[in-house]
Amino acid sequence: MINIRSAMPSDTRVIYALIRELAVYENLLDVVDATEGIIGDALFGQSPRAFCELAEWDGEVVGFSLWFYNFSTFRGRHGIYLEDLFVRPDFRGKGLGKALIVSLARRCVAEDLARFDWSVLDWNAPSIAFYKALGATMQDDWTGCRVTGDALAALAGRAA
Repeated sequence: MINIRSAMPSDTRVIYALIRELAVYENLLDVVDATEGIIGDALFGQSPRAFCELAEWDGEVVGFSLWFYNFSTFRGRHGIYLEDLFVRPDFRGKGLGKALIVSLARRCVAEDLARFDWSVLDWNAPSIAFYKALGATMQDDWTGCRVTGDALAALAGRAA
């Protein structure tokens, strides 16, 4: 049986384990420098800016969604940005991913949020098909931008 619930501080260890499993799936484990403590502080510290919902199957945590509020200047309202969605491979096809997405969509509607956004790796055909089946449109006309590490430090050090 599926249960979706908000994560609690006592869930930090399993959330961190799921994050690492997602990184393995995406061939990105070598870029994970977050620790269990960092994740716990981000989600459950004094002023959390990121949030997590867990998917349980018969009481066992087998998936998660990690998200935060964003803002649409054109709409003048907040939205939700889904940073990560992951369900352990043995539990896929049981409706857990869909339940996590639906839960966040319901939050958007209940809070009168403007939109619900996320990104998907272009090679991840199963996820793209899954998201399209849920009514998502691919934003092919937008290109994501990111600055990290040494480039971020260099940019921060530039004169304005």
